[in-house]
Amino acid sequence: MEHAILTARCNSISLRKKGLEMVMTRRSLIMGSAAVFCVSATKAVSNTSPKLHVIKGRGCGCCSAWADLLADQGFEVTSEELHPADLIQLKLKKGVPQELASCHTAEIDGYIIEGHVPSADIRRLISERPDALGIGVAGMPFGSPGMGTEDEREQYDVVLFKMDNTTEIFNSYDSAN
Repeated sequence: MEHAILTARCNSISLRKKGLEMVMTRRSLIMGSAAVFCVSATKAVSNTSPKLHVIKGRGCGCCSAWADLLADQGFEVTSEELHPADLIQLKLKKGVPQELASCHTAEIDGYIIEGHVPSADIRRLISERPDALGIGVAGMPFGSPGMGTEDEREQYDVVLFKMDNTTEIFNSYDSAN
């Protein structure tokens, strides 16, 4: 039977086994513990999915398709259905420009997402954190997420809308043809 000898001193712990000696000082124990904590905390933060809440009109299939795509791409998606009149009131209350109004509105990390916005643009928005209300895609362009195949995509813009009622192009998608 093999024996190991564990010796504790004031500033270190040593383990001896068959000519092998490992010495761990208080400093290396603290530094090692801190490193394990940092790696664990980083993994916990990186595993957090962005939470997106979708508010849509009753029975809208393209809204569900968009939400499903975002869930497949790592977003934690919840949704609710509203009567169309209530959905319009919500858009007005949240500051969505009338020209950007679409079939659904979503909220993520303090921002509004209007319409069929690609996930990459949502991630960019929450990463860059511009001084804005949100981003949106006007109407329901074919080939945007949830609206048909991308290989037949129509040209569309993702628009950043701000608190002072101004807008600017956040990203553009060319036509596939």
